[in-house]
Parts: sequence; C-alpha cells; structure tokens
Amino acid sequence: MSVELNHTIIHARDSRESADFLAYVLGLEVGTESFPFIPVATDNGVTLDFAAIPVESIVVQHYAFLVSDGKFDAAFTRIQQAGITYYADPQMKQPGQINHHYGGRGLYFTDPAGHGMEIITRPYDSHVQRPTT
Repeated sequence: MSVELNHTIIHARDSRESADFLAYVLGLEVGTESFPFIPVATDNGVTLDFAAIPVESIVVQHYAFLVSDGKFDAAFTRIQQAGITYYADPQMKQPGQINHHYGGRGLYFTDPAGHGMEIITRPYDSHVQRPTT
C-alpha cells in the first residue's frame, strides 16, 4: 500500500462553525458528527476532523487545497458573496487580489479559528519536471 494522508484534526473554537465555513467555501459536505469530531471530506478522500478546544490552545495552521478551475470559480464566488476577506499572498498584504502562480490562480483567507486557508489551481511545483523512475 502507498502512503496517503487519511485524516487530520483541525482545532477550532467552535467545530461546527469551522466545519460549516470550510464546507461552504469549498462546496463540500459536512459529515456526521462523531464526537468530538465534525468531519469534512475532500474529493481525494482526506477527512478534516474539526474539534473544539479552548481558544488559548489553538495553534494557527495553514491548509492549502488544490482545486480545478471550475471549483476555484465557484469558491471564489462564494467567498465574494459572503464578504470574506481574501488575499493574493500568504502574508495577507494584498487584500482583494488573487495570484497567478505557475499559470494558475490562488488566494488566501482565514477560517473562524484563524487558520490560514489557501485555494490554488496549480500545485507550486507544477513548473518542476518530475524524474521518471
């Protein structure tokens, strides 16, 4: 069997709020709660399990999602309609802009717990030719 990421736990102030937020932006479904987790599964089978913890214990993380052009357009529309502030850069100094790295599009935004979220249409290493073995 190959090595694949199966799931990860994302700490949140309010696990339902964070799960609903990300599912809305990405056009995904929130799964059935299995206390203490509220799952959101991505299209490649990785589950993001949201768990509520005390705010002072949350360590802000970064999560990047590779999406198709069509899914980017849909997510970008939802972000704009919801009034979510987005940025072209991870330092969040270019508000209201998207980037065009590697011939694709990308943007950054934060979730309700403060985690940095990113959607991109091209992986960052798409300009690198992979060796064949």
